[in-house]
Amino acid sequence: MTMTTTTGIGTIPAPAQITALQQVREYPAISLLLSTTPAAELTGTDALRLDALAAEAVQRLRGELQPAAAAPAIGRLHTLIDQAHRGPTGRGLAVYASAGSQALIRLPIGVRDRAVVDPTFATRDLIRALHRTPRHLVLALNAGHARLLEAAADTLLPAATSAFPMSAGRRTATGRATRGRGRADRPTRQTPAGDFFRQVDAALGAYLCLHPAPLVLVGDERTTAAFKRLSANCQRLAGTVTGNLATTQPAELTGRIRAVLDAYLHRRQDDALALLQQRTAAGRVTSGMPAAWRAARTGRPEMLAVDDSLYYPARLSDDGDTLTPAADIDHPDVIDDAVDELIELVLARGGWIAFTTPGALAGHQGVALVTCR
Repeated sequence: MTMTTTTGIGTIPAPAQITALQQVREYPAISLLLSTTPAAELTGTDALRLDALAAEAVQRLRGELQPAAAAPAIGRLHTLIDQAHRGPTGRGLAVYASAGSQALIRLPIGVRDRAVVDPTFATRDLIRALHRTPRHLVLALNAGHARLLEAAADTLLPAATSAFPMSAGRRTATGRATRGRGRADRPTRQTPAGDFFRQVDAALGAYLCLHPAPLVLVGDERTTAAFKRLSANCQRLAGTVTGNLATTQPAELTGRIRAVLDAYLHRRQDDALALLQQRTAAGRVTSGMPAAWRAARTGRPEMLAVDDSLYYPARLSDDGDTLTPAADIDHPDVIDDAVDELIELVLARGGWIAFTTPGALAGHQGVALVTCR
C-alpha cells in the first residue's frame, strides 16, 4: 500500500483518511505526535521538539533493525519533517511514516508528545480530533434570509447545496409567492416568517438526510426561538449563538460556536456515562484493558468509553486474545499504547467511541466496553 497525505492548518482528518492509516500493517510504522503553537510556520521551539521526537524514533530503529530494513521508513520520516518545518501549524501535529506509507496531518487539538514505533500507526489522536471538533452545520437566519454553512474546527464554508442562501418569497403581481436566493434578492413583500422558516426547515432537512451532522443556529433570540418551535430537524441541535454573519467578526463568531460545541460534547459524555450505567445494570459492561480487549475480540461491541488520559503499554499473546501490561515500553514486542489498538478494533467491529474526561471512568480502570446482546 502506498499512501501520501498532507493536510492544511488545523484540519480535521477525514474518516476515510483515518481508516487508510489504520489499515497499514508493517514494521516499522513510525508515529510522531506533537502539540504545536498555531502559526504561519512551525516555530523554532516546536521544530526542535519535533526533531527530538524524530531522533528518538530513528535511534530506536537503528538499535532494532539492519540499516537496509530501516532506511525506507526513515527516509519518508525525514521528508515529512522537512515539510513540517516549512508549513503552517495548528494545535497539534501528527507525522506517520513507514516503508510504503506517509502522512503529515496538522490537527485542531493538542496531543501528548510522543514517538511511537509499532507495526501499526498511532491514530488515537486523529479519532479524538473527530470527536472533539466534529464536523457540524451552521444555519444563520433572520426573518427574511437564511444561509447554511459547513463547519469544521474554526472554518466556515458555504454548504454544497443550491437551496442556500435562501430569501423569503416575493409576491408577484398575481399574488403568488416565489422564492429567491442570494443576498441581492431582497423581498419587497415578505411571506409570514413562519412560512419562510418552514421553507428553510424543509431545505435543511433534505441536506441533513445526505449530510447528517450536529447543528448550530445563529441569529437573534427571537428568530432562533421561532425557528426551533416549528423545525422538524433539531434532533441534533448543539445550541444557538446570538450573532449575525454580516456584522459579527468571524473570529468572534467561531469562538462562540466553539463554546456551544464544547457544551454539546460534554452532554454527549454525560449520555455515554448514562448508557454505561444502564448497561452495567444489565450485565453488559466489561471494565479494564485486558477484559475489554478480550470482550471486543469475542463479542459484538456497542460502545467503548475511554479516559482521555489513559495509556496502556502491553504485550499481546500469540493468539491475539490476551493483553499483558508492560513496563519496558521500548522493547520491540511491546505495543506502545494498546488503547489505540482497542479503539481500532471496536470501530472495525461496528462500535462507537466515547472519550471522557480524566477520572470519569475511575470505577472502570479507565476503560469500559459495552457489548450488544
